[in-house]
Amino acid sequence: MIPLTLAEVARAVGGSTHDIPDSSVQVTGPVVKDSREVVPGALFVAFAGERVDGHDYAAKAVADGAVAVLAAHPVGVPAIVVDDVQAALGALAKHVIEHLGATVVALTGSAGKTSTKDLLAQLLAKAAPTVWTPGSLNNEIGLPLTALTADQGTRHLVLEMGARGIGHIRYLTGLTPPRIGLVLNVGSAHIGEFGGREQIAQAKGELVEALPAAADGGIAVLNADDPLVSAMRTRTRARVVLFGESEQAEVRAENVRLNDRGQAIFSLRTPSGCADVTLRLYGEHHVSNALAAAAVAGELGMPVGEIASALSTAGSLSHWRMEVTERPDGVTVVNDAYNANPESMRAALRALAAMGGPARARGGRTWAVLGKMAELGEQALTEHDAVGRLAVRLNVSKLVAVGGVEAAWLQMGAYNEGSWGEESVHVSDAEAAVDLLRAEVRPGDVVLVKASRSVGLESVALALIGAAPRGGLGGTAGEGAAR
Repeated sequence: MIPLTLAEVARAVGGSTHDIPDSSVQVTGPVVKDSREVVPGALFVAFAGERVDGHDYAAKAVADGAVAVLAAHPVGVPAIVVDDVQAALGALAKHVIEHLGATVVALTGSAGKTSTKDLLAQLLAKAAPTVWTPGSLNNEIGLPLTALTADQGTRHLVLEMGARGIGHIRYLTGLTPPRIGLVLNVGSAHIGEFGGREQIAQAKGELVEALPAAADGGIAVLNADDPLVSAMRTRTRARVVLFGESEQAEVRAENVRLNDRGQAIFSLRTPSGCADVTLRLYGEHHVSNALAAAAVAGELGMPVGEIASALSTAGSLSHWRMEVTERPDGVTVVNDAYNANPESMRAALRALAAMGGPARARGGRTWAVLGKMAELGEQALTEHDAVGRLAVRLNVSKLVAVGGVEAAWLQMGAYNEGSWGEESVHVSDAEAAVDLLRAEVRPGDVVLVKASRSVGLESVALALIGAAPRGGLGGTAGEGAAR
């Protein structure tokens, strides 16, 4: 964060100072909401959660070096007291962004946000100092905390924006007004909360509505292959740039194919030229993500050759998203268990099928270990049934459906598509899945593990590769990401 005195912080957030002997003391460290992350010079933000109240850790935070606490009431140590801690955090982020010279790039979509953000961050970091959203901290708390890590040297600020309803992205863009807005797709994720894809499109399109006019440098980067996204061009004053495989796209992919590891190879064509790309990421669905990142990077001045080179070396920066681990015995484990929706589930299955060709040549099999896709509302039965059917159509060797009724629907779809023998099985929980896989997986097999975050199927993948679960995903326990 840019150095600010406590008096400046108080003015920015509309708060009052308490127990602060010298308000000219500067915040020189990070702004954190977890007391374990406090370092000298930090500002500790005290949130009152359902299970833990940050105010109870205020004294410890100051003892560990925090110069003050942003709090909802006096805490007996130096504090800036506000009516609403979350709103104050957002106001502080907005104040800092207004005093930076960084270009704010915001992106949203139903699927692929985090993977695209990771790609774009790696591209832009090649050109200039770049700050980006860690993991999926894309909500009203994670986004301002990310913005507050930027400093005077930051030139690009890449912010992932999620939504759980209408108005959420409008709120986030008010905190960190973007000059470039990227919309990836409108899918079925959280359709049960929104009520339909049209409502999801309404929410995602709030991003392009917030952009400056074209004359003021505003740029909307939209997916030409998604009709609900390309239609957003009528909702913005910004200049529109299209990406995709459509002939209408200024930035597009040609001659797309997969190598024997399931990684995409294609020709990147842009208005300034073309270059070949071989992605390190697994699955053809990452082509669209790569095109989106390339379109933004091109608008920020990167030559097409540098973009293609950076895309070809970029990897995943976030945990449990198509993480591929090859065991010494030849078993390949694909951990994509961070989250799931119908679109990402289909993409992961197709990636598994692409990896399955070489596996079968070695005598191996493909395993799809799948669980519940959450928040699909009335579409839940239909979508789980469709995924089970797709696994059969893609000739996946073994389907392991893990969990309750949704898992039963997955297996039902596979059964109705013709999987009548031992090709599919329904198990009660992750532990049962691990027992089954340990007993039956053999060298040369490829195992995909995927479900919504709430299912916790990463434990299956980690058990198969012999790794202990990580202590976190960039935030504190219990903080979910919006979609």
